[in-house]
Amino acid sequence: MPNETAAAIEIQIANQSAEKNRMLCVMKNLFEPCQAGQLQLATRIVMAPLTRNRAPHALANALMAEYYAQRANPATGAGLIITEATAISHQGQGYSDVPGIWSAEQVKAWQPVTAAVHAQGGKIVMQLWHVGRISHTSLQPNNQAPVAPSAIVAKSKTVLIENGVPRFEPTSMPRALELTEIPGIVADYRQAAKNAILAGFDGIEVHAANGYLVDQFLRADSNHRQDAYGGSIENRTRFLKEVMTAVTQEIGGGRCGIRISPVTPANDASDASPQKLFEHVAAFLGPLNLAYVHTIEGSTGAARDYQQGETSFDYAALKTAYQQAGGQGAWMLNNGYDSELAKSALNQGADLIAFGKAFIANPDLASRLRQNGPYNTPERATFYGGGEKGYTDYPSLSIS
Repeated sequence: MPNETAAAIEIQIANQSAEKNRMLCVMKNLFEPCQAGQLQLATRIVMAPLTRNRAPHALANALMAEYYAQRANPATGAGLIITEATAISHQGQGYSDVPGIWSAEQVKAWQPVTAAVHAQGGKIVMQLWHVGRISHTSLQPNNQAPVAPSAIVAKSKTVLIENGVPRFEPTSMPRALELTEIPGIVADYRQAAKNAILAGFDGIEVHAANGYLVDQFLRADSNHRQDAYGGSIENRTRFLKEVMTAVTQEIGGGRCGIRISPVTPANDASDASPQKLFEHVAAFLGPLNLAYVHTIEGSTGAARDYQQGETSFDYAALKTAYQQAGGQGAWMLNNGYDSELAKSALNQGADLIAFGKAFIANPDLASRLRQNGPYNTPERATFYGGGEKGYTDYPSLSIS
């Protein structure tokens, strides 16, 4: 009997050891390679899109190339860079001095940026942006009203820059898009995706978050249409579906990502039933063979547990809906991550972690994450507009 007991204990210990080894094998860390569609990434660290308003005349420039190159080496910076949101058309602009990607001149202006990133061994995708109602007449063609799903003004502000000085200004009253105009905007997204590849980008991300045009169509509070693009969830998601179909057909799903923010109140975004809405979106995204899905948890740049509707949002159910529909793209999470929270998220199923403001002040963020700091503090006064101060002059560990 004692021998049998000893043998049983040995088997139990062996099983526990095997389980521990199995868990160690599947545990992820920030600094290992990751496949995201056609993008082979050196690490799981992503530089989130950050609007910096340093592209006068909607043209990328040498200062921007320096900024992105500083953060592009995967050993010290990002495994993947997502550019600042980039307008797909003049109509799509909503802030002063943001870049565009609708003209040949803009394509050419971006090429030194992508070359600088690739010279550092980095990968970079462009975030495609149409702001919809989050704009101002002074930024629109011929000072016209911004466009939106419905003529509902957003309780939000935009950034206008005059003589180098940024100021926040309430957004203008939009007009509702005519049904006949919508295919043209979808075509703008398709052309922008094509232009991004011509500019040397490794792929694109459709900005469908934070209360901008795609998100405005999704949410019942900003979409009061009574045609094929309004009313039911099926109708309110139609624009997103058409945009994603267009860009994936143009450059391939494996080079496309999408950014969503199910419950953020950013830019007056609101919907009473976000769970049902975004699980429907996730199920549509599943078969597209995307590179990744980029999800902002909670309120963008604020509370991670922010709630819209009657219940807390179930992000695990969102991912399940995507995977059950065939989705195999990398699952990227964003909002207030540090190294410990990132480690936890990775080992609960995330594939990529996006860091935002931390990358503003820490071009060598990966190096700092490896040793848990120290971290530079970003200067908020220089976030929007200006020159190299607060943009390319933050020190790295080697020179701090």
